[in-house]
Amino acid sequence: MHCALLYSGGKDSTLAALLLDPFYDVTLVSGSFGVGTVDPARESATAVGFDHATVDLDPEVADDAVERMHDDGYPRNGIQRVHEHAVETVAAGDWLDDADGIDTLAAVADGTRRDDRVPTIERPLAQSVEDRFVVDYLAPLAGVGRGAIDAMAADRLVVESGPSAEVPKADYEVELRALLRERYGAGAVADVFPEHTQSRVRGLR
Repeated sequence: MHCALLYSGGKDSTLAALLLDPFYDVTLVSGSFGVGTVDPARESATAVGFDHATVDLDPEVADDAVERMHDDGYPRNGIQRVHEHAVETVAAGDWLDDADGIDTLAAVADGTRRDDRVPTIERPLAQSVEDRFVVDYLAPLAGVGRGAIDAMAADRLVVESGPSAEVPKADYEVELRALLRERYGAGAVADVFPEHTQSRVRGLR
């Protein structure tokens, strides 16, 4: 059974992959609007022994998200919209023609945690994705708190951590920051995105 897991290269999505690995053939999938690079996620996937694929996301969704973040003054609603689009795009499976050895998907997953405010996939959307695309939606960390995740990551993963602007990953935030900077200037990025710590997986312990 094949599972496509949305992957940034960080510890949450990597732990989700490790939890699913005994039950699925897991492929780590990074969505891209064509603005940034998915190389950091590909490198992290290779370092932990998983196949990696890239899925093209709709640039109009990124444009709408950037407009919303700028108008709101914070990133939450824009990132939520992008994540929902990514889950649906991966579940639709149009990218499978370019993926090695995957004919159909049994499941689509992400690394969202119990404590996440954004992104999340609420039950109605999860059920809609399952019904429309005939896949299971999985969030293996949805019942796990930050402390437990940090402990599991420390036990199993080699992780680089630092300010979000300095740790290269392949998540939506990197591309949305670039689009926001291009459209509204560097000051808009600082206004919209609060500084926070990001993680990037470098390997297994």
